[in-house]
Amino acid sequence: MPKQVIIPIQLAGKTSPVLGLQLQSLPPLSLYIHFPWCEKKCPYCDFNSHAIAQSGPAFDEDAYLNALCQDLEQTLPLIWGRRIHSIFIGGGTPSLLSAAGLDRLLADVRARIGMDSDIEITMEANPGSVEAAKFASYAKSGVNRLSIGIQSFNNQHLQALGRVHDQAQAIAAIAIAKQHFAAINLDIMFGLPEQTLTQALEDLEQALGFGTTHLSLYHLTLEPNTHFAKFPPPLPDDDVCANVQEALLLRLAHAEFERYEISAYAKSKAQCFHNLNYWTYGDYIGIGAGAHGKISSPNGILRTVKERHPTQYMTAVASPSKGLIEEKMVGRDEVVFEFMLGALRLTNGVSMDLFEERTGVMQMSIQHQLQKAMDLGLLEKNPLRLQASPLGLQFLNNLIEIFLPEKA
Repeated sequence: MPKQVIIPIQLAGKTSPVLGLQLQSLPPLSLYIHFPWCEKKCPYCDFNSHAIAQSGPAFDEDAYLNALCQDLEQTLPLIWGRRIHSIFIGGGTPSLLSAAGLDRLLADVRARIGMDSDIEITMEANPGSVEAAKFASYAKSGVNRLSIGIQSFNNQHLQALGRVHDQAQAIAAIAIAKQHFAAINLDIMFGLPEQTLTQALEDLEQALGFGTTHLSLYHLTLEPNTHFAKFPPPLPDDDVCANVQEALLLRLAHAEFERYEISAYAKSKAQCFHNLNYWTYGDYIGIGAGAHGKISSPNGILRTVKERHPTQYMTAVASPSKGLIEEKMVGRDEVVFEFMLGALRLTNGVSMDLFEERTGVMQMSIQHQLQKAMDLGLLEKNPLRLQASPLGLQFLNNLIEIFLPEKA
């Protein structure tokens, strides 16, 4: 599952409202909590994660929880009177938290901010035996949705991906999770080193066999600044990957999974609310090392980024900087691109009314970009909706680039 919607922003000094950007209502508010440690850094991962043995001082759970609490308290003046609708605890590997640590974390959040009675609380977990043993305690603390990073059930491919679990641990973790969580997501990857079509379908078939209602299906890509980018493994070529993806989509459709976002598939009413809030340009508080935040007010939209390295974050959050390394009010042209970056990932798109409500920008002011996207066949010709065409979903980057400020 997506850790966060991360949009590059520039360091700004004193923030102030951006003229011309006025919002008539505020979107739903979520909370993202980043846990930056992993047992081992995967060679394909470009998220802000640090292997415990390589992070400098040993991981101090209490110190990090103290910093998260202080971080949240410093954000509260920006969201007084608002309630959170979802929480996502991502990483890294949040399931490295002790049962008592996770319980304390959620108790600290409840004591400081109002929550919906039916709030969705998602936690990412790896299927190692140490993490799985804590699933029951996590559920008792309030986590009601678990996202498990399976990636593959094939031991050869798990080893190639640098994962610390094996097939048996993955199967055992899912079985334990099903005893305690009604909502479970499984992360599965395809296009793995030397993976065949048959092997990719076997992974999916095994995932479907557990009866989970949500799957995230990712194509392995070589991200910059990763081990795989420097030392590429033998990946299947583009034609093979295209055939694999087509076969996987057909199998998911046959299993009655709806593809509601580029990489997200769900049974009826099993969509992830937290990620939908990202993709529909909702608001989210971001606390933790490297966490991004987006908070709207009637005068504009504020974006923040926290110190990335966990040790530096824990020090900086108690300093005058409050752990912030970037802070910026979103400009009128930028807000259009930011909205499209998430909304056009949704297979059914969003209404034009939602675009105007969440951005404060009128449809007529982006008519040129809309017409260009439709002329290229990347956007559906519907004046009431923003929806990528099948071609637009296939070439999503090309579609979104049309809405870059310099492309206007």
